[in-house]
Amino acid sequence: MTPVPHRSHADDLLSFIRASPSPYHAVASAAQRLEKAGFRELRGTEDWTGTTGGSFVLRGGALIAWYAPEGTPCHTPFRIIGTHTDSPNLRIKPTPDTGAAGWRQLAVEIYGGVPLNTWLDRDLGISGRLALRGPGGRTDSRLVQIDEPLLRVPQLAIHLDRSVNDGLALDRQQHLAPVWSLGDAEEGALLRRVAAAAEAEPDEVLGWDLMLHDIQPPGYLGAEREFVVSSRLDNLVSVHAGVTALTGAATAAGEPSYIPVLAAFDHEEVGSGSDTGAQSPLLERVLSRSVAARGGSPEDWSRALAGAFCVSADMAHAVHPNYAERHDPGHRPLPNSGPTVKVNVNQRYATDSTGIAVFASACERAGAPWQPFVSNNAMPCGTSIGPLTAARLGVQTVDVGVPGLSMHSARELCGADDPGYLAAILGAFVTSD
Repeated sequence: MTPVPHRSHADDLLSFIRASPSPYHAVASAAQRLEKAGFRELRGTEDWTGTTGGSFVLRGGALIAWYAPEGTPCHTPFRIIGTHTDSPNLRIKPTPDTGAAGWRQLAVEIYGGVPLNTWLDRDLGISGRLALRGPGGRTDSRLVQIDEPLLRVPQLAIHLDRSVNDGLALDRQQHLAPVWSLGDAEEGALLRRVAAAAEAEPDEVLGWDLMLHDIQPPGYLGAEREFVVSSRLDNLVSVHAGVTALTGAATAAGEPSYIPVLAAFDHEEVGSGSDTGAQSPLLERVLSRSVAARGGSPEDWSRALAGAFCVSADMAHAVHPNYAERHDPGHRPLPNSGPTVKVNVNQRYATDSTGIAVFASACERAGAPWQPFVSNNAMPCGTSIGPLTAARLGVQTVDVGVPGLSMHSARELCGADDPGYLAAILGAFVTSD
């Protein structure tokens, strides 16, 4: 069996994932945990003057949180944990009601790099947020989560498609509309259903960001329950580890050497080009305001940034036993052997030798193992928010991640020990040299 501390962390991770079917729910779940640890929300329109302690800012599916106790010098460097809250999935179109041949269906759009075959024949619910008409012409946002088997994208029977196993990926995207009832498409049926789930009236709903999620709960797999299997491991494993590290840093005694920061961005899976993505000025503006709020000058801000360091934590590829030739022969990470440090000399990852040294030092202090990862030269390399953050802020960055299988699938796998290793390493990273 896995060590008790790591199993306890994995148990808590599963609870976090269950409560976070969309980026907006992930942010709400993280904020709830931060508030329980004494952090408070700051709004962008408020005056932050004199703000110290634990603080966080929410914007849609993104969260920026930091801890700067009273008396912390304004030039104290930042230690940033960079993550993202979004996962590839199917998102509901603005005009959703459709159907064919006597079936009622929903129109969906593909979000991110989705292995479409993994979404077939799965019981699907609906989650996201509604934009509601509020008093005085204002708009309010309300979360909605329907963990019921409402929909399914049905596989075509093999008797009607004998070639289905010729390729192990579904490329016929026009057949993605999930079924959810019998009868001709009824206009407004979805609107009424999600409005009721959010305890709102249909005519209050002005817009939505809704998506489908697999309602099968996360759990353990293996002869000794040594694996975690779940939707959205990419990248809620890292978000949860970052929250754990940040709340732990808030309880550390003494004057901090660094200001720990959690940056959980949205839209990483589609390039991060939004007001809540890593390409936006969100993190830069929030951190600069936090320095000014404590009485810092532009020079203090420049010093804090010059000494800053970022660990970009995303999922990584474990070696696949059925496709080992797709991996670099000298870099084949395994589950439960620690997070990987991801290297790409073409800067798809921002890691260099100094970044490896900083992360390896944090691993030593945490008593946790780590593994190197490099893509096979013949395979295109993925990327993450690491290079974007490094370029945007000019801070040293290292890309790391828990290795797993079935990345971007409707249901992914990783080692049960590795999320706990990552949280311990990130805790050591933000609290000491």
